[in-house]
Amino acid sequence: MTDERAAPLWSRDPRQLGPYEVVGRLGQGGMGTVYLARDASGTQVAIKVVRADLAPDDEFRRRFRSEVERVRQVPPFCTAEVLDADPDHELPYLVVEYVDGPSLADVVQDRGPLTAANLHSVAIGVATALTAIHGAGVIHRDLKPRNVLLAPGSPKVIDFGIARALEATTGLTRTDQMVGTVAYMAPERFGDDVRHTLTPAADIFAWGGVVAYAGTGRTPFAADSPTATAARILTQKPNLAGLSGPLRDLVGHALEKDPANRPTARELLDLLVSGAQRTPAAAAALAHQPGLRAATEEAQAATGYDTNRQLTMLNPAPGLAALADGESVTEPVGALQPAPPEPPAGAARRRPGRAVLTAAAAVLLAAVFGVATLLAVGPPWAAGGVEKPTTSTAPTLGVSPVITDPLVAPSLWQPTTYTDEQASCSFAGALVVRRESPGSFRCRGPLDQVPNNLRTEVDVQLRTPGSCASIWLRFKENRGYQVRFCEKAVYVGVHKRANPDVYKTFPLDSSPLVVGGPATHVTLTITGDTIDVQRDGAEIGIVPLRDRDLTEGRVILGIFTEEGVPDGRPYEVAFRNIQIYPAT
Repeated sequence: MTDERAAPLWSRDPRQLGPYEVVGRLGQGGMGTVYLARDASGTQVAIKVVRADLAPDDEFRRRFRSEVERVRQVPPFCTAEVLDADPDHELPYLVVEYVDGPSLADVVQDRGPLTAANLHSVAIGVATALTAIHGAGVIHRDLKPRNVLLAPGSPKVIDFGIARALEATTGLTRTDQMVGTVAYMAPERFGDDVRHTLTPAADIFAWGGVVAYAGTGRTPFAADSPTATAARILTQKPNLAGLSGPLRDLVGHALEKDPANRPTARELLDLLVSGAQRTPAAAAALAHQPGLRAATEEAQAATGYDTNRQLTMLNPAPGLAALADGESVTEPVGALQPAPPEPPAGAARRRPGRAVLTAAAAVLLAAVFGVATLLAVGPPWAAGGVEKPTTSTAPTLGVSPVITDPLVAPSLWQPTTYTDEQASCSFAGALVVRRESPGSFRCRGPLDQVPNNLRTEVDVQLRTPGSCASIWLRFKENRGYQVRFCEKAVYVGVHKRANPDVYKTFPLDSSPLVVGGPATHVTLTITGDTIDVQRDGAEIGIVPLRDRDLTEGRVILGIFTEEGVPDGRPYEVAFRNIQIYPAT
């Protein structure tokens, strides 16, 4: 069976390449054409065949052969594995795994910036891939969103290394031509002799551009033309509006003009997954993506750590204020430099399962060849720099939300004030719900009838003692299910009267919600007659829903004050980044 994303072969396209049967066309780029093919066992692979005009050039073939041997040494840590090559074929070709997943570029173009969870995955995965690529002595040269594939379990980087054979071959590129995509090219790549000065730091600059694009939907030096974009890269500060917290700091540091000031891929990876700046979002993503976690552990175990290098890193506090105006502020971080992690048991022997390369991936291969991975750090969003965690429940990449609202300004949810109840819903960087006296209060939200089976994801924060963030589901005519997230317990029940009936109480003795502390990412999934409750990607419990007449209604956000706790007046909670998906 041929993947439906492959286009039919043209009359002049090959039908057989060595032992591979060519079955479709995946894309075309600067070095050649990418085909979908099958090996003798029927396994799908992607094959990149170089341009016919390159084949007669002996220097190109020599360099192509050398680069193929080099990229075959890259371990498949968030990369698409190189399977085979024939530099001596009439038309030299390279065979890589076929990865089943869209490109980062396609996802952002179709659906907008990634959710926090997916953004963290991309940042960590690409850093893992670059650690593997650079560890093998290879420079990617064309890292961009189209060369990052969002495969199931772990994104992958593709199109790495092989472009050097074209870029370095005399006469095949003019002095005013380079292999790469301008928006993601480091300043040093616009120099007079990039072939001799290019270092892995150029890929780190591209990492910053890719993560910024994934989180904001635009490149950090966007302009009206490639020439204007290049001028901004050389002279202007990056536009990082839309990113915040540790991730914004790391992206800003990766986009330093001076390559010597950028972190290495390994340092990026350590700071994302092992350092003091690791956020709950990054921890949750690693905990619930075993393929990604294994790849990061193996990449760390397989690469050394340069303790002699003086890493400069953005100072989180002043860096955030400065970057708000687009300024890059650096200072030595000493203590922020993470110690090298201990190699996990069996890391040297364990090898991740083969990931498959995609049609979109192959279409991306149309420019060069490479590998990719994912995950990054979550940004603070509430007052006091509270970090916004992510979730690792069912991936949101394949399903579009029916409702989405960042909850930072009036949109689907609106400000509401009831003087008699001394209660209000307002916006101050989040949807803030406040009561001056004990009781409950619901904010005015969308009237949309959402699916009966649904998954609701939202970040919640408790701001004062005795306050519970309350979420009502299937709410209609003042009746519905209710889940309350309080400091020391989560309550699941039904709200039909002033005092809801509680079906199940889940104590949080070992890990209470911190009043005024980090936000918590909660996921509530109703399917049929059960509700699944998760916190930061970790299971809290599944509760049967006994009131069978509650079959439809809205999702409501609000506050519920807790009984039997010290008076915390005023009572206040905050919500941000709500997304509601259909669930099956």
